[in-house]
Amino acid sequence: MHPPFSGAKIALLCDDQVLIYQRDDTPTIPWPGLWDLPGGGREGDETPAQCALRETHEEFGLTLDPAWIVCQRVYIGQGMNGLDTWFLVADVPSGTFDQVVFGDEGQRWQVSTVKAFLAMDDAIPRLQDRLREWLTSRSAS
Repeated sequence: MHPPFSGAKIALLCDDQVLIYQRDDTPTIPWPGLWDLPGGGREGDETPAQCALRETHEEFGLTLDPAWIVCQRVYIGQGMNGLDTWFLVADVPSGTFDQVVFGDEGQRWQVSTVKAFLAMDDAIPRLQDRLREWLTSRSAS
């Protein structure tokens, strides 16, 4: 069993592009109307990867190979009720984004360049920071 955590988000990258979606504009949800990455809350005793992959399937109809995950990083105490949260990155093959079947969460989705996503002023800042952090650490190694 994996230690408690609130949820997981995953950046799906293909070359210099990332899959994003605009959250519903409902005042009662976190970050209403902002651009977000796939992912969400943990169910049962899922691992962070299982959580992110399930959420990606529910939200975008994509079944991802766990081997595509190139990063899994925990953020201690930054989730709901002070639980940990996870950020993952996956390098997906060309053509993956052509298979999106958008679910019923969110207003719309798009494929953005990573640079454009990181520059958005209406995206979730902590996810932009986490992706930027990963990109910096990858280029440093």
